[in-house]
Amino acid sequence: MLNQPRDASWMQVVAREMNLSETAFLVRRGSGFHLRWFTPTVEVELCGHATLASAHVLWEDGHLPPGTKAEFDTLSGRLWASQNGDWIEMNFPACVPKPVEAPPLLARALGVSSFKYTGRDGFDYICELESEEMVRSLRPDFKPLAEVGPRGVIVTAVADSREFDFVSRFFAPAYGVDEDPVTGSAHCCLGPYWASRLGKTDLMGYQASARGGVVRVGVRGDRILLGGQAVTVLRGELVD
Repeated sequence: MLNQPRDASWMQVVAREMNLSETAFLVRRGSGFHLRWFTPTVEVELCGHATLASAHVLWEDGHLPPGTKAEFDTLSGRLWASQNGDWIEMNFPACVPKPVEAPPLLARALGVSSFKYTGRDGFDYICELESEEMVRSLRPDFKPLAEVGPRGVIVTAVADSREFDFVSRFFAPAYGVDEDPVTGSAHCCLGPYWASRLGKTDLMGYQASARGGVVRVGVRGDRILLGGQAVTVLRGELVD
């Protein structure tokens, strides 16, 4: 939480020093908050887990009363987050993918021979594989994968377990993030994709990174409801 706005170059230096997938910067603006996200190398237009953490901190540290909706002005427009029991529910724009022909470099970089489906939204490629095992066993070559663009690559498959509808992984080496642990913005694409495939609008996804994470997904027209959980593990003060 910043006491006053800072320029992008300062935020980028801090994000590089933090060296996390994304670092969020909050500044109060009227009744809401201005929110920006930076990877160690670039600013991004949309980020789920850093928004989740931001909302959690606002309630946890008393910047917002419990039960009050958190409102954020971002590069992707107005976003909202609400408390729902032990979960935080975020309201994000939907990113509906369109089918595209996969560039040959994409399959080679991921180490697969073919895809069940390849599409692209405004941010990423989305690739469906034959099985959850294939998704989990991927060992991408990140150097060529960084050349594929645009931002990153979502790889997904139907889940084996009845607990989840689909599994996914997310790679964005071009943005300084080889593999993201949990990617809310990717689920803005995964939600509409799997809703059309499975014929349901309320889904449960598992991101099968080394750390792993569960994301509740509700498809509501041109908006996506993303549900996740957060805990505070560290408190500190940045000395400028």
